[in-house]
Amino acid sequence: MNIEVNNLNKKFDEFALKDITIKLPKGKIVGLIGENGAGKTTLIKCILNVMHKDSGEVTLFGENYKDSLKEDIGVVFDDSFMNETFTIMDLNLIMKHTFKKWDSRLFFKYIKTFKLPKNKEIKKLSTGMKKKIEIATCISRHPKVLILDEPTSGLDPVMRSEVLDMFEDFVSNKENSILLSTHITSDLEHIADDVIFISNGELIFDKPLKEIKESYIILELEKDEFKNFNKKEIIRYKENRLDYQILINKKNMKKSYDKYIKNITTLDDIMLLYIRGKQA
Repeated sequence: MNIEVNNLNKKFDEFALKDITIKLPKGKIVGLIGENGAGKTTLIKCILNVMHKDSGEVTLFGENYKDSLKEDIGVVFDDSFMNETFTIMDLNLIMKHTFKKWDSRLFFKYIKTFKLPKNKEIKKLSTGMKKKIEIATCISRHPKVLILDEPTSGLDPVMRSEVLDMFEDFVSNKENSILLSTHITSDLEHIADDVIFISNGELIFDKPLKEIKESYIILELEKDEFKNFNKKEIIRYKENRLDYQILINKKNMKKSYDKYIKNITTLDDIMLLYIRGKQA
């Protein structure tokens, strides 16, 4: 296991992470989802020891955090870590003298693939170009784990597809893994093995994506139909102006419910019902 978090707690004045237990297995891409303020970034900072936890245990590669493990962890936050007066050539030189496993050949392979200018100041590049440089820089260090906070924000669909391919290549050796926090859940639908869902500081689920797709389905009922529906089967429901949306477990699905299926149930749909919906 590359990362294990057991019963992690972190309390602030008006918010708290409560008893979070999650795992990041080798060879897996694990998505981290939840609303703004759910605690995703706080969790990441506690894992990285940037923020001290109140209680609980975090192990990286079977060890408690220590500075020597930084070599094996690549991090991309929503805010850029790069000095924007640097060029790509400057960045390569600095990284070569900073990280033992820095791979200039791999770095410039990505730079060529992305058609990025080597001698232009980073501040003069687009948001998408900057994000690609950050990700290429992290992977070219040959870490064992990537921890990514909104890595594809600001990228157009083509760029996002290229970056997602990089992530899949990174874990293809069955040893590396990625913890990917994102609001773009459609990205996770394509590449995630497991999904961790946190809401208001609490763990809702940590499950394989395949199991999530096999477990949940959303139905749309007219108001009279909702009144007569077996409330014990409803996990969450949301009242709209003209109808009700309900989240149920697929094991409770009956043939007569087929008429209530309007669309394919997505991670976004499930997250929305959990966050904005009510218990029956």
